[in-house]
Amino acid sequence: MDRKKLLYGICIIISIVIIIVIFLRATTVTVNNVANPISTTTSVSFRKDEINYLPSHVEVIDSCNFAYAGDCVNLRSGPGTEYPSVFKLRTGIVLSIASTSVINSRVWYKVVFLRPLLYPERVKSDLYVAAEFVKPFTIEEKVDMLPGQKTSTTKRIIVDVSEQKLYAYDGKELFMEEPISTGLEFTPTPKGEFTVFKMIPSRFMQGPIPNVSDHVYDLPGVPWNLYFTREGAVIHGTYWHEQFGKKWSHGCVNLSPENAKKLYAWAEVGMTVTVRK
Repeated sequence: MDRKKLLYGICIIISIVIIIVIFLRATTVTVNNVANPISTTTSVSFRKDEINYLPSHVEVIDSCNFAYAGDCVNLRSGPGTEYPSVFKLRTGIVLSIASTSVINSRVWYKVVFLRPLLYPERVKSDLYVAAEFVKPFTIEEKVDMLPGQKTSTTKRIIVDVSEQKLYAYDGKELFMEEPISTGLEFTPTPKGEFTVFKMIPSRFMQGPIPNVSDHVYDLPGVPWNLYFTREGAVIHGTYWHEQFGKKWSHGCVNLSPENAKKLYAWAEVGMTVTVRK
C-alpha cells in the first residue's frame, strides 16, 4: 500500500514538472530587432501564439491631432498602463521598434532610437507603446549614398519656395503636387540643386539647434525623411502643425504625414531635389 502511494506521489510530481516546463517554454520567447538596444533593463517575452512577427516600425493611427485635440496615444516608460506617460503621440508618428512583449495578454512594442539623440539626457527611461494603437510594418532604410555617386533614376523633386509647393516628377510625368512649409526668414531652406542621399522612415528631432534656432522641442517619430543636404535639410512628414502653404520650418521641407508617406514610397536615393525661389 505504501509503495502504491509512493508511486502515485512520484507521478503527481512528474506531471507538475512537465506542466511547468511547457508553460515556461510558451511564455519566454524573446524577439529583438537590434543587437544592442539603448536600454535592456526590461525583460521582453511573449507567447508564440500572441504575435505574428516583430515589425521594424509602427505608425500611430487614430490618435490626437497636431494640436493634441482628441485622445492621445501614450508613449510610456514601461510595458503597462501603470507606467507614466513620457510623450503624447499624435497621429502620423512613425517609431522604430526594438522588441515586443506581452504583459497580461496585452502586446507592447519597445521603441528604439537608431541614431544618437542631440539631447539624450531628456529621454530618461525606456519607451513603450501599446500595439492596439499603432499599425506595424517592416521597411528597410535606404542609406547612405556617397558624395559624387550617380544613379540612373529619372525621378526628381522641385521645391518652389515662392509658391510653397512641392512637385514630384518621373521624367515629364507629374506624380505629386502638394502644399509644403519651407524655412522661416531666419532659418531658410537652402536653395539650389541637391541629391537625396539617405531615406529613413523615422527620426527623433530635438532643439535647440546650435547656430540655427533657440527653440526647445522634442519630436519623436518624425516620419518619412528624405535627406538632401549633409547639413540636415530634409523633406519629411510633419505632425505638429498644419500650416502647409506657408513658411513655417527651421529649414526643412514640411509635408503632411499622408503626403510624405506617399512621396517616400515613390522616391529613390539618388534623385535630384531642386529648391528654387
